[in-house]
Amino acid sequence: MELLFRDDAYLKTCSAEVILADDEGIRLDRTVFYPEGGGQPGDIGWLELDSGETIEIVDARKSGPGDGVIHIPAEGTVPPSAGTKVTARIDWERRHRLMRMHTCLHLLCAVVEGDVTGGQIGDGKGRLDFNLPEGSPDKEALAQALNKLIEEDHPAAPRWIEEAELAAQPELVRTLSVKPPSGSGRVRLLEIKGVDLQPCGGTHVKSTGEIGPIEVGKIENKGKQNRRINLRFAG
Repeated sequence: MELLFRDDAYLKTCSAEVILADDEGIRLDRTVFYPEGGGQPGDIGWLELDSGETIEIVDARKSGPGDGVIHIPAEGTVPPSAGTKVTARIDWERRHRLMRMHTCLHLLCAVVEGDVTGGQIGDGKGRLDFNLPEGSPDKEALAQALNKLIEEDHPAAPRWIEEAELAAQPELVRTLSVKPPSGSGRVRLLEIKGVDLQPCGGTHVKSTGEIGPIEVGKIENKGKQNRRINLRFAG
């Protein structure tokens, strides 16, 4: 399957062909739908058929160990047959909010010194858990640092490195609970110029200025050294 979002997260639609439709969902030969993973929810949207019929997609999930994506239709949908031509269309407004927050969580990694023990991206909000032996960071100082990086409008873009290069630079991996996928020979990184570089397969905005102002919510104790930092869009 061709995962078009990997090279261009701003694609909203694509033409595709149904490969298989069964009880699990609908598989296409190519897609703009990002499947749930890495703390980022799967895309929702629609498949538009040449007949004029529209199939609502309520989730997208990974299919097995490869690059497959299962498009989950709304309950009661009559699945299209293999070979059907469709236009895949994501809910762009929702996706863009997820991209903004996902990129913002990378900035959070850059300003908080500590290993990431968990995280989740939501629609308009997100959080990361950090292993912080020295206790919680100052909430106001954290918000100022994040908004400064946003206002500076640093470019952000994915790039690839060989697995051997990543193995030689273990400090690039910030997450303790999730390791980058291996076995394909290369690993996808997100680079925020001059700010952050780490493995990530998600979707992101092109520059930090696109994130918009954010607020730091609760900083919660989730264990002896574990601190959960919650973010949300301001306004």
